[in-house]
Amino acid sequence: MRQYFNWKTYLIIAAMCIVGASLYYTNQLAAKLADEERKNIGQLVEALKILNTTEDPTALQLASLVIEQNKTIPLILTDEKGLLVSSINLDSNKIKKSPAYTNEMLARFKELHMPIVFEYSGGRQHVYYGESSLLTQLRYYPYIQLTIIILFLAIVLIALSSAHRSLQNQVWVGLSKETAHQLGTPLSSIEGWLELLKDSEENAEAVSEMQKDLDRLKLVADRFGKVGSAPQLEEENLIIRLQNMVDYMQKRAPSKVSISLTTNNTDVPVNISGPLFDWVIENLMRNALDAMDGKGEIEVRIQDNKQQVIVDVSDTGKGILKHQIKKIFDPGFTTKKRGWGLGLSLSKRIVEKYHHGSLFVKQSEFGKGTTFRILLRR
Repeated sequence: MRQYFNWKTYLIIAAMCIVGASLYYTNQLAAKLADEERKNIGQLVEALKILNTTEDPTALQLASLVIEQNKTIPLILTDEKGLLVSSINLDSNKIKKSPAYTNEMLARFKELHMPIVFEYSGGRQHVYYGESSLLTQLRYYPYIQLTIIILFLAIVLIALSSAHRSLQNQVWVGLSKETAHQLGTPLSSIEGWLELLKDSEENAEAVSEMQKDLDRLKLVADRFGKVGSAPQLEEENLIIRLQNMVDYMQKRAPSKVSISLTTNNTDVPVNISGPLFDWVIENLMRNALDAMDGKGEIEVRIQDNKQQVIVDVSDTGKGILKHQIKKIFDPGFTTKKRGWGLGLSLSKRIVEKYHHGSLFVKQSEFGKGTTFRILLRR
């Protein structure tokens, strides 16, 4: 269960508990206030009965006082035929502007409460009543509070996530720069020794292979050095670039693994940083090779569209578990026994930050394979 719970989850749970407690407490207050208003309505109805059934001056004065003290609860009185008799505490301006206003309020009051009926010598009247503005505000208050808490929580999560990503970026940029710096000294030394070996013809074959490896190490150092700096994007034919990577990886793949390139065009010009983009493709292919246990197929597909270029890297490997798909681009996350889990994280950074594209898992089925998709905008 730990994979589903982190500090964000606990923060959301705590916020929901606070909201739940607030809703419960506010509803209890609203219920108590509604009971008090029902009691007040009962007193008003009794006062209306007195006004219609007695001529005692003291009783009439007391009943009038009770009615006048009701400044908040709106009332509508109708006769037994449903015709309007009078109204109390309705908006007088709205009544003047719209004759239908009173009927609309009457319909609303009928939905809220059952009418109170009282009889007097002249007939029977029905009292329909609504809720005071205070009670209405109290009912809506929890939802306003909930909205504010959700907005606040969203802002906090976004701010914390941004700070976390910024800190991660600083760490990876610093690590990359330091790696490039540390590689520089031994590479210079190896290059010097290699120049000495070139003086002897009998070392020609060994020197040639060592030069290839040295160039490869220089390329790796150059890639690390570019992380954190704005790379120079140049227009290149993506097909030629990817075909070179396919040929390079095919020579280093097991004999039972085939790597192919398919495209719907012969020339796909895009603005890329060649060394960094090669690094992305190499990382995706190496992950595919690790997932296939020495046999299978890797296919690189290029779709050249008007708005964007799509590059899919598919394999027939083990696939990725559903709960791991969201985590595979997190720095340090890896399913391998060895490795630091930085390849996909750096690849995503290279594609999204430097090339303004996107890298994601298009589809993956456990036991059948995975497809990574790169989108490059025109």
